[in-house]
Amino acid sequence: MDCDAVNDPTQAAIKPNVTVSSSVRELLECPVCLNAMYPPIHQCSNGHTLCSGCKPRVHNRCPTCRHELGNIRCLALEKVAASLELPCKYQSFGCIGIYPYYSKLKHESQCSYRPYSCPYAGSECTVIGDIPYLVAHLKDDHKVDMHNGSTFNHRYVKSNPHEVENATWMLTVFSCFGQYFCLHFEAFQLGISPVYIAFLRFMGDDNEAKNYSYSLEVGGNGRKMIWQGVPRSIRDSHRKVRDSFDGLIIQRNMALFFSGGDRKELKLRVTGRIWKEQ
Repeated sequence: MDCDAVNDPTQAAIKPNVTVSSSVRELLECPVCLNAMYPPIHQCSNGHTLCSGCKPRVHNRCPTCRHELGNIRCLALEKVAASLELPCKYQSFGCIGIYPYYSKLKHESQCSYRPYSCPYAGSECTVIGDIPYLVAHLKDDHKVDMHNGSTFNHRYVKSNPHEVENATWMLTVFSCFGQYFCLHFEAFQLGISPVYIAFLRFMGDDNEAKNYSYSLEVGGNGRKMIWQGVPRSIRDSHRKVRDSFDGLIIQRNMALFFSGGDRKELKLRVTGRIWKEQ
């Protein structure tokens, strides 16, 4: 996999032999939050340092010696940091760039090799990894249904449609065009009204997701709703996509019409397809 613009070798020379001693890295580690420090780096009169984000949290007292902090900048350490070049923290995922200390953070926030979060929405899963790892994780740990092909036909049944829980009802993973897609279907509360939503997410970055489109259709009793959209990258959280209403939204009353009109049971058949834009 080639580096994209964020991993452009013209922006960050590949210098595999450049190393920074652990002692220098420790000097640049904030003793409070343990994150790397960036200007302004503060110090007490005894020379102990901490980051600008933590300074208000310690009530102007040095966390190391308890002396008053004041407003002393550690310019020497800031200059040392400016001279450093470090590998991306996602090196183990494939990024081979070396970056100046002060631009490394920005790069890492956009690095195309940064791992993805698990797209499963039924629990607060904290697993991260690359796409092949997450596909195996979804299958083995979350027991998600896996399907090959670009078309789908799913039936969702709920015995009491008046009970709406803020939880995912179903996640299905589709493999097509050499990629993986997550189909979500769930109930959630919109104001005082329960609604159902179905949407597709792409297991990859947004720039790749835009190469695909999908359609969803639900109907019954002479009524039909159709949605067409672009799958959202799993870089966007499940909640972010759902709360932006970027999918097929079905009001409960309409869902009950689709189900047969007896209002006793929800029976929705959602069909759809995925295609690659030319």
